[in-house]
Amino acid sequence: MEDLKIGIVVGRFNTEISNRLLDGALSKLTKFGVAAQNISIYWVPGAFEIPFACQQAIEKTNVDAVITLGAVVRGGTPHFDYVAGECVRGVQNVSLSTNTPIALGVLTTDTYEQALERSDTSYVDHDGSSGDKGSSAAEAAITMIQLVRSFDDES
Repeated sequence: MEDLKIGIVVGRFNTEISNRLLDGALSKLTKFGVAAQNISIYWVPGAFEIPFACQQAIEKTNVDAVITLGAVVRGGTPHFDYVAGECVRGVQNVSLSTNTPIALGVLTTDTYEQALERSDTSYVDHDGSSGDKGSSAAEAAITMIQLVRSFDDES
């Protein structure tokens, strides 16, 4: 796993949550043996900008996968629906059009407290409904890289 190159795109909005998610992702990547010098972190203003940054990281660097991290917390306006939906749609489009795994670690919660719970690096619920989602996103990225490589081995 040392040779893997991982890009991490992190939204600055709700910085406390984003930092916690990033801590979880970095911890998991370290446990998998990914070399620190092979991890690049790209900060963007918010979740809406994440897909573009993913595309740039894939096209202009040599990453095996990208991890997206951030939080969109529902408010009193429809802003949540647009930002969350377009972020997810954009990430999926970039992943499919570039044939590069992108792990979705962008939280979409009703409250800030839920986002805190889902970014808690000290707690992982057994059913995966809460806890360290940054770590979960990193694990998903590693799993997808392994899957892609297994397909390459078969061809």
